[in-house]
Amino acid sequence: MAIVLIGGGARSGKSRYALELARRRGGRLAFLATAEALDPEMQARVARHRAERGPEFTTIEEPLEIARAIRAIQADTIVVDCLTLWLSNVMLSFGRNADAESEELVAAIQSIPAAVILVTNEVGCGIVPESTLGRDFRDQAGILNQRVAAVADEVYWMVFGHPLRVN
Repeated sequence: MAIVLIGGGARSGKSRYALELARRRGGRLAFLATAEALDPEMQARVARHRAERGPEFTTIEEPLEIARAIRAIQADTIVVDCLTLWLSNVMLSFGRNADAESEELVAAIQSIPAAVILVTNEVGCGIVPESTLGRDFRDQAGILNQRVAAVADEVYWMVFGHPLRVN
């Protein structure tokens, strides 16, 4: 099947476009959510996104073990939303290696028969983060995005709600 990477800035239409591509592919649809609803604002956000997806998507919530989850999901198309939130979860978890887990993710998406559509944020176009953690996150996100793009069949950059095909 295909590996599709969709990147861009905040509120650029990445998730909407990922769902649109998945619906076009048809079949059994799965949505792998990396967010955790830890406060009321995030709970409302998650509820709104679930409603937007509708019942056609089976939702799997997994903030850390996404390579394992991807291998276990029985679907024709899987939307993973989003890689940068997952990376943040990994980097803030004790004892996890973001580099190794990124490699494991790439191996997982290449090993399954389903199409995988991955949503990510571009975090390197803004100012240089003030903190060491912020700079490390920006660098790791750039490396992760490059790794996934290197194996992707299609890469899109979202601008103002419009997809620009990069590869």
